[in-house]
Amino acid sequence: MQSSGTAPKSAGLRNYAIVTAAYWGFTLTDGALRMLVLFTFFKLGYSPFTLAFLFLLYEAAGILANMIGGWLAARYGIKRMLIIGLTTQILGFLTLSAMQPGWPSAFLVTWVVLAQGICGIAKDLTKTASKSAIKLTEAEARGQGEGRLFRWVAWFTGSKNAMKGFGFFLGGVLLEAFGFSPALWLMAGTLGLILAGVLLSLPALQGKAKASKSARELFGKSRGVNLLALARIGLFGARDVWFVVGVPVFLYANGWTFPMVGAFLAIWTVGYGVVQAAAPAVVKRSPDGLSSEVPAARLWSLLLLLVPVALVGGMALNLGRPDVVLVSGLCLFGVIFAVNSSVHSYLILAYAGSEKAAEDVGFYYAANALGRFLGTLLSGLLYQLGGLPACLIGSALMLTTCWLATQALPTGSAHRDP
Repeated sequence: MQSSGTAPKSAGLRNYAIVTAAYWGFTLTDGALRMLVLFTFFKLGYSPFTLAFLFLLYEAAGILANMIGGWLAARYGIKRMLIIGLTTQILGFLTLSAMQPGWPSAFLVTWVVLAQGICGIAKDLTKTASKSAIKLTEAEARGQGEGRLFRWVAWFTGSKNAMKGFGFFLGGVLLEAFGFSPALWLMAGTLGLILAGVLLSLPALQGKAKASKSARELFGKSRGVNLLALARIGLFGARDVWFVVGVPVFLYANGWTFPMVGAFLAIWTVGYGVVQAAAPAVVKRSPDGLSSEVPAARLWSLLLLLVPVALVGGMALNLGRPDVVLVSGLCLFGVIFAVNSSVHSYLILAYAGSEKAAEDVGFYYAANALGRFLGTLLSGLLYQLGGLPACLIGSALMLTTCWLATQALPTGSAHRDP
């Protein structure tokens, strides 16, 4: 006979597995989408800055999508938000597949930017709902303390980024094998199957809670959530300010072929995801969920800050082939960044209030999207103004903001202030 405690635990694990599998499928197609757009427009002869511009609305849309998505998930339940996110991504794919290379350049770019904006909304609605579901399913299966929450978050975020790396590779394969529009149709069909699985599997009202009734209440976050959001802006801005445009253009200018650049970015992203999943083995866990984890966030953000500073110095002193120096530094950056990101992803759920976890997570990932947007924009501008060194200096300044924000993080209650 099954005990009463076993049933909630197995239900929580089942829901966690469903949400993770759905987000894996979503992320695989999202990574493929980036490569499809990047490769297609590169072959059409568009400049690196234009390539970055194509993704700006994709990143900007995530700011609002995360904020509203968290509120909607609290009001209507996580399952509905997953459904909306997946459906919106399918719409974005179909819109993008209608693109014709012969259209006038301005109209073509506008069409792709708008379609990318739809996909950006879809991505962040889905991510907010998925991360919120972890908090809820872990609570349903609770019995082993905060350590399991850290492991679940680390595995989810790490495996998601590994899937995104595989998606980069998949995008190139699909483009070569089927072409731009058929590849998008195939991905839309795959997401349709995932959508059917979510409809049939997840509880109808999972995550539904009392939502905020005013903007003041919605933005009235705890000190921990606010500071962590600021740190997240600096962290992800510091990555994208050299990763989006600076790295691929610099490597291409130093003799790398475009397939070599794409393969490296895919391998880097998969490795980054593996390190994220392993972060709980690196960061000591505490019984209260914060007293060890917050100091870890401070330490790892400082270590990350040193990497772009060292790279600027290494390139200025001509310590070796510039592309080799960059790749070596980027690999080190990826390892330390992955630990930082995993710790942050855990801390937001530790700080989030149980009743409005989706809103807190949405607020936090809106900050994440803002960081990506700023990093993407500055990546093109700084590279145009001062090359890769300017991008690295921008990264160091953003990481200084991240490190200072972590210094003020509270180490008290792991719950949101009432």
